[in-house]
Amino acid sequence: MTSTIEAPRSPYTRSTRKSGVNWEKWGWIYMRVSGVVLVVLIFGHLFVNLMIGEGVSALNFAFVAGKLTNPFWMVWDIIMLWLALIHGGNGMRTLVNDYATSRISRGILKVAILVSVVSLIVLGTLVVFTFDPCPAGAPADLVASFCKSL
Repeated sequence: MTSTIEAPRSPYTRSTRKSGVNWEKWGWIYMRVSGVVLVVLIFGHLFVNLMIGEGVSALNFAFVAGKLTNPFWMVWDIIMLWLALIHGGNGMRTLVNDYATSRISRGILKVAILVSVVSLIVLGTLVVFTFDPCPAGAPADLVASFCKSL
């Protein structure tokens, strides 16, 4: 005798609009594309930071300051930041849709995720674009070698 197990279903019903944009489909596509791009960005980031030059022993404030004065690395880091945060936020939204049982709790959790993602994107972007490699009053031993070369 064989028994069948029903496929898991969300405990709430979603609206089944036939017109308009299918946001779930585009969210699904975004997760796949951003995941592939993130793998390239993250492994490129790790390779440059850990394998090239002196390796881990070279990682210090001056190394980061040098990278963040180069527009290429600024754009690289911004793209990595934005893709990772939106990718993670979209994944959390999917989990909330799957496991939150009441409409109110889903709404509250999704707003909290949105606020968190937007806040971190804004703060991270500000850090990258306003980073000062030679801050006034910085300890000389941290930035002396880098700031003298500027």
